[in-house]
Amino acid sequence: MRQVGNVALAMIALCCVGGSASAQDESGFQAYLATLRAQSQAAGVTRATIDSVFPTLTLNTRVVQLDRAQPGSDPNAPPPNFEPYRVSHIDAARISRGRQAFQAQRYRLQRIEQQTGVPESIMVAIWGNETNYGTFMGNFDIPRALASLAYDGRRRELFASEFVDSLKMIDRGVPAERLKGSWAGAMGGPQFLPSIYLRLARDGDGDGRADIWTSDADTLASIANYFANAGWRPGQPWGLAVSVPPGFDRSQITNRLLSPRCAKVFARHSGWKTMAEWRALGMAPVSRAWPEDTVLATLIEPDGPGKTAYLLTGNYRVILDYNCSNFYALAVGLLSDAVVQ
Repeated sequence: MRQVGNVALAMIALCCVGGSASAQDESGFQAYLATLRAQSQAAGVTRATIDSVFPTLTLNTRVVQLDRAQPGSDPNAPPPNFEPYRVSHIDAARISRGRQAFQAQRYRLQRIEQQTGVPESIMVAIWGNETNYGTFMGNFDIPRALASLAYDGRRRELFASEFVDSLKMIDRGVPAERLKGSWAGAMGGPQFLPSIYLRLARDGDGDGRADIWTSDADTLASIANYFANAGWRPGQPWGLAVSVPPGFDRSQITNRLLSPRCAKVFARHSGWKTMAEWRALGMAPVSRAWPEDTVLATLIEPDGPGKTAYLLTGNYRVILDYNCSNFYALAVGLLSDAVVQ
């Protein structure tokens, strides 16, 4: 009781001396907007857009709370197993909806794959993982959310830049009321940040607009364009599930290359070997045939020795470029396989 009382007394004192914490935050936020306004002007955002957006901005404490609640990274904690994630993210309902979406969009998917080389199933799997095939895209006001996150300061440079890019979207013709999405600024079916939208969103239905909120064609074309831009290699799988022989000596496949980004993600991968070399080491495919012998791959055992492992090609790295998480990328790959079965 004494601890609760002390907290209550502290809040009362704060109120009486300097006003409420929320009022102070709003005051600080409104002062910070002068910085964002200057950055927007320097980046070439039009006066009309600046004058229409800035008067509407107030601090969204909810997005700040959500950002601060992101799980920390304990370098000493062992990585969790993939299986619980797989079960929850590649369930029967998501596979069924994916197969329905795949069939309903075939006429678009085939055309986009012919143009970009990105498999139809990969487009569908990204769509399914990001927004459950467009059914949940978020309803946060994007400029307000990004301005609030920039003010909070944990990743100020990133969010301030994305805020400015959200204004550039308005200058490009995207209606301000269309700028709705996740608390972290991701939007539409592909969940693109504003900078990605400006660079890679595409018009898939020929109406002259890249509408990733209401146009399935634009969403799928934009996902494919992202993957093509990131280096997807046509005709090569993302990877395949394999069994590792008992007693396998893992010291012979140690990865000695350090990744400049997503170090913990890539630290779980082995060194590169050809499919022929992996086959010679005793790996056996679980559900699909071997790719060509010359295709390079790394090995990951997300649930430890004795469980299903995966050989991952360069195209898996493209999925990681979309979201640098082994669990996410594995889920995309496995869902892409499931929706075409």
